[in-house]
Amino acid sequence: MNKGKIGVQMMMLKEKVEELGAYETMKKLHELGFGAVEVSQIPMTEENVAELKRASKDFDIKIAAMSAPLEPMLPGAPGETLTADFDKIVNDCKTLDCNFLRIGMLPLSVMGDKDEIMAFIERAEAMAGKLAEHGIELYYHTHHIEFQKYDGEYLLDIIKNNTSKLGFELDVHWIQRAGVNPVEFIKEYKGRISLLHLKDYRIGKLDVNKEDLEDMKKFFEKFTNLIEFAEVGEGNLDIKAIIAAGLESGAQYFLIEQDDTYGRDPFDCLKISAENLRELGYADWF
Repeated sequence: MNKGKIGVQMMMLKEKVEELGAYETMKKLHELGFGAVEVSQIPMTEENVAELKRASKDFDIKIAAMSAPLEPMLPGAPGETLTADFDKIVNDCKTLDCNFLRIGMLPLSVMGDKDEIMAFIERAEAMAGKLAEHGIELYYHTHHIEFQKYDGEYLLDIIKNNTSKLGFELDVHWIQRAGVNPVEFIKEYKGRISLLHLKDYRIGKLDVNKEDLEDMKKFFEKFTNLIEFAEVGEGNLDIKAIIAAGLESGAQYFLIEQDDTYGRDPFDCLKISAENLRELGYADWF
């Protein structure tokens, strides 16, 4: 049977990297049985790059993808960008033997403006061409905002139809949150995805007190904000159907991510996700 590789989106572990260092964090992932990671929101200092390289070799963990914004999230915001630090980022990819690079989200300053967004996408497509010369593929990670409609068409579909080099890292939680069926939507992106985010979607517990019941505004604020990020297999998504659709559409890496662990240790959450995926029949994908 054709299979993919299950890994971890390390954004979940940025505090662990600060606390333990990149090497020890990777060691812990190895102990949980993981063999692939996507590096995101971790400063790519000389030390971190060296530790990631050493850990990748020592624990046989593939650096599946790395992250870099095209431009600052807000004008003047700190951090590396592909526009300003192209050679350094390409060099890090080569050092870590990684050929997938992903843009985490739209710059905050262009959100909500279709013309600005499409101009940004045009620059991303040009950057994808430039990176391809170095054997690196550029991907764009989706949220729910890209399901806003313009003249009856999803923004994400407009982006897809106006690009050919840029790939898409679909995030199943955000597709669901947009009110779209993740299984069917993934199939529409066949040939444009290599990276898929496995992130479950659950309705959390309604926790109201006497004060909330006396103030309907407070009550409805809690009532309408019950959606949570869940460990894979602990929510409402059809994970098996999602993985099958991903595989059929060209996804190679299936990366576990949970934006908020609600006070739980992220390693414990990853352990639950991993155990659930093994029970679903994906033990040999780790």
